[in-house]
Parts: sequence; C-alpha cells; structure tokens
Amino acid sequence: MSFGDNLRAIRKQRNISQEDLAGRLNVSRQAISKWEQNSGYPEMEKVIQLAKILDISLDHLVLGQTKEEKNDNRVSAPSGRILIKSQDGKQLAGCYKVLSARISCFKKSAGMMPQYALYGVDSHSVWGESKIFLGYYSDADSVREEIDQILRAIEDGVVSYELKYAVPEPKFSLGRELKNLLKI
Repeated sequence: MSFGDNLRAIRKQRNISQEDLAGRLNVSRQAISKWEQNSGYPEMEKVIQLAKILDISLDHLVLGQTKEEKNDNRVSAPSGRILIKSQDGKQLAGCYKVLSARISCFKKSAGMMPQYALYGVDSHSVWGESKIFLGYYSDADSVREEIDQILRAIEDGVVSYELKYAVPEPKFSLGRELKNLLKI
C-alpha cells in the first residue's frame, strides 16, 4: 500500500475530511488530495505533523506498518520497501528501489562538485516512476556502495535506512539551480 493509500484510509477511519486535515496542517485541500493520489508528497515536518494529528506512528503512515509488525527496525517479512530520509532531512521516501545518475562532467579534481545523485523510487504510474532526490555522491564507488547497502536492507526487511556515503550539498551560487535541474 502506498503512502497516499495509507493516508486516505487512515484519514477516513478517523472521520477527518480533506479540508479539516488541510486546515490543521496549514496547507490547501488540493495538497492533501495530491498526496492521497501519490502525485506529490509532503515535506518531512508535514509527515511528522500528519502522524501526530492521525495518532499513528510514522512507520504506519509511510509504510503501512503497525506497532505489532515492528521488531527492532525489521518487519516479520520483507515488504520490498524501505523508508529513507533525504540528505537535507526534508523528505522521507518509502522506496522500493533506488537509482543513481551522473550529474557532473567535471573530473573529481575540479573541486568539490559532486559527481552523482541518488534518487529513491516510491511509486510507479502510467506516467512513469515517481523519483525523490536523496543525496549527492563524490564518486561512482560511493554511490554504488550506498545502493548495495540499501538493496541489502530492503531484502533483509529493514524498515528505515540512513544515508552513509552522501556528501554535503555543493556550496556555490548555482547549488539551487543544480538541485532543481536534478529533480527528475
């Protein structure tokens, strides 16, 4: 079950309208509708607020997992999904796979420019996969190792994963433009 499906089902169980929930979160009703249709996702702080308002755990909201299903950060059977917090900490992605892309044609010695970006894929629709930017990487080996560890964690049924090899966001004036260009 996707994040949007979970949100819709839990909201309806609690007899909360989209308008009421939107008012409590200080967002538009259309934003709630978009989240429930998996056409967009809330920022990390909104996900936390949602869990508090709906009186459920983040695992239940994002992954559809209840407290009974939890066991030391592992599920009883692998769900094929894992919760990954983005490098900047502003987004949570319930990923079923991850992808990398080369983002710089400059050699590593050309400065602190990251060479790769990592994306989490959280849903698939007629229009393609929904990708969320997770982090920057300095070289192919580090992004490959991160992907391998994430895939192992998914196979082992681990519920959440924290990025280990990501490098800080570039500190130059084109950083925001680069980040916006990288969002696929």
